[in-house]
Amino acid sequence: MARTTPLAASSSDISPADLPRRRGLIVILSVLAGALVAALWSFTLVDSVIGDNVANTLLGYDAKGTAIGGLIAGTAFAFVSGLAGTFTACNIAVFGAIAPMANARDDRDGRMSTAAPGGSLSLRSTLGPIGWLALGMVAISGAYGAIGAILGERLPQLSTAVGGSGLPPRLIQASIVFGVIGLAFLYLGLAALRVVPDPFAALSLRFPHARLVVIGALIGGFLVGRPFPLFHKLFEYAARTHNPFYGAAVFILQSLGNITVMAVLYVVLVYATRGRFTRWMTAKPARVATITAVAFIVVGAFTFLYWDLRLPARFGYGWFPTAPWQ
Repeated sequence: MARTTPLAASSSDISPADLPRRRGLIVILSVLAGALVAALWSFTLVDSVIGDNVANTLLGYDAKGTAIGGLIAGTAFAFVSGLAGTFTACNIAVFGAIAPMANARDDRDGRMSTAAPGGSLSLRSTLGPIGWLALGMVAISGAYGAIGAILGERLPQLSTAVGGSGLPPRLIQASIVFGVIGLAFLYLGLAALRVVPDPFAALSLRFPHARLVVIGALIGGFLVGRPFPLFHKLFEYAARTHNPFYGAAVFILQSLGNITVMAVLYVVLVYATRGRFTRWMTAKPARVATITAVAFIVVGAFTFLYWDLRLPARFGYGWFPTAPWQ
């Protein structure tokens, strides 16, 4: 039989005494880890080797080389290309959401449902955080899909021009969007350690799921900057339909594909372990703060450094270290 236990450490509940001792060291090491991943990252591996092969296998044809054959085919292409882009640089930050989902409040009185040892865990309580995350994500991706279908090539993301700087407009848009999202994740990581004020401290008391909805909105925002070739192909097709409802639908499916692997991993960690992962994580407030902060700071540092330092460096603007295989 399920039992409820007080949430060990939401951002608004942690007292200074419950925070990890070496917060500065946690921040520095997390930023360095994000920078290391940004330097070692191989976009050829994740975009072409992994992404293209996954899409080709699931669709049964050359995803890049074959034209999208109608609205139904475009719908299938949307989800599959989203799934194929799971590990791309414009989506990998989605895995930073696992920690806050595992620490999410489950009901209105601020408690979280967990399973007693040897007992069962409610599937509803396990899927609940995914639903709130998806709510914020779908709102942004759906709205952008509708706008994209209406505006089409007037958006920099679909422009084929080369800017005066040498950077294509679509990459300039990607740099701006992911730079902002990366900084947002960095801030959330610092807030988990109370280095900066928690923006959800007051709001979460009235709307316990606000944090997950906003994180979902940031994930939905990935589509606003995404230059992933398969997504670009989907975007071009949706724009040609000039149908905002279809544009919204396929962008939502793209986003759902983007979080599928993360969602399955989360369910395995929480539900398949009968809540042991959640109980371990929330057993100590300092542990919750540390895991949440590390997850957000690493993905935030990676996202910002990759798109705002490494990307411009490829076009001769500044310098950023890269691995020999780049």
